[in-house]
Amino acid sequence: MQAIFDDGPWPPCPAPFNLAAHVLARARDVPDKVALAVVSDTQADRWTYARLQAAVLGTATGLLRAGFAPGDILLMRLGNTVDFPVAYLGAIAAGIVPVPTSSQLTAPEVAKMLVDLKPAGILRAPDVACPDTALPVIDTAALAAMRDLAPAAYAMGDPDRLAYIIYTSGTSGASRAVMHAHRAIWARGMMHRDWYGLTADDRLCHAGAFNWTFTLGTGLMDPWSVGATALIPAAGTDPAALPRLLHRHDATIFAAAPGVYRKLLTGAPLDLPCLRHGLAAGEKLSDRIRAGWEAATGRPIYEAFGMSECSTFISGGPDAPAHPGTLGRPQRGRKVAILFEDGQPAAIGDDGVIAVHRTDPGLMLGYFGQSAETAARYAGDWFLTGDRGVMDAGGHVSYTGRADDMMNAGGFRVSPLEVEAALHDFPGLREVGVTDVTVKDDAAIIAAFYVADHDLDPAALAAWAEARLARYKQPRAWVRLPALPHNANGKLSRRALKPLFSR
Repeated sequence: MQAIFDDGPWPPCPAPFNLAAHVLARARDVPDKVALAVVSDTQADRWTYARLQAAVLGTATGLLRAGFAPGDILLMRLGNTVDFPVAYLGAIAAGIVPVPTSSQLTAPEVAKMLVDLKPAGILRAPDVACPDTALPVIDTAALAAMRDLAPAAYAMGDPDRLAYIIYTSGTSGASRAVMHAHRAIWARGMMHRDWYGLTADDRLCHAGAFNWTFTLGTGLMDPWSVGATALIPAAGTDPAALPRLLHRHDATIFAAAPGVYRKLLTGAPLDLPCLRHGLAAGEKLSDRIRAGWEAATGRPIYEAFGMSECSTFISGGPDAPAHPGTLGRPQRGRKVAILFEDGQPAAIGDDGVIAVHRTDPGLMLGYFGQSAETAARYAGDWFLTGDRGVMDAGGHVSYTGRADDMMNAGGFRVSPLEVEAALHDFPGLREVGVTDVTVKDDAAIIAAFYVADHDLDPAALAAWAEARLARYKQPRAWVRLPALPHNANGKLSRRALKPLFSR
């Protein structure tokens, strides 16, 4: 029996279509319902559906009046504030293509994006790093003023046209710009049903920042798509305050990276009477965290597996919990397979590469400006994720590791080649290799192993990395070796570095 899950296709996306129009469609029915509450220990900034839609469509008007046209690319350099989702949806509403980026990126990292994308302009907060440029820059004050403008009409069109671009680390060491269509939001309905169990009555709290794509999708757009309420902790909120906020604001679903759950389990007792369940993604959820959370709250955590190119597509959920030791099953409407190296389907029980069929409505359009790299990710009609797994007869998938050396840093995938390239020219460093290493049963860091004539100053190495890499890409440990391990072909063996690290 072949390791292929196919429970039938998801209904086709309606046409004409606009992603932002779909996200905010409930504003017609529940204009006075709270769509978003930005919460802290002292206050809550509440946005109704009517207020949110007016701000989004006013921003669309402002961007068009600023001279941007449908199809233009706008790079987003905004912080952890409501400016981020309003500007993002405002651009998409007008048919403009936003590129959300992490505020942790350094100016040199952003400079590479400007070369690749050639955007028409930049949306920027003054405290977020950005290189000097002659491009038009719209600051947060100007964006805020746009919200009061007359609403633009949604730019409707082909659901397969480009809607937004997000960056992900590539195995080549260079970040890749992933292009997604407007239909990507329609495909997320499969997640609502088979991961979240999401309804209009839910109050979903996401622990991440506004400008993280996990928050943008799971924490904001998905609740809004069904008419639910999104709860987001205000910038600077101490993680220790999250249980109080969850309790005070009657959160029914909590979403976070596994590391957040781990921190909450070390704090005060968890009293969450309204919580139905938690959601975890971004990195592997350990059995210890899962069991600890369930013991502390009496509520389950449902895990999901995905990637920037297709969001999450394998999960457990309230209606179909994952079998122990597995990631769960492909969501209904997905077509997923385990493939051998030759691109042929593996058999049930065989290890292989997890692949998604090219007809999946949530699958990317491709990598911006990289047609050859896009083609290389396919084996016939299957998109190769680069992750390995085993499928059982019920469709449940067990994760067996990466097919390459990609690292996971707090939910962000990071290429070791990118980090190594940034460190390569440090004075006195002759050779370097990086990998992620386990420091606790459920926590990992990036470690750099290097060859030099003498021990190099860790503080100087850290400062060098800080100037060139976003915080989540920076090594947290530095290990000098007499030589780096190589395979028979002379290639650096990053897997052989892992056991050379001592906690």
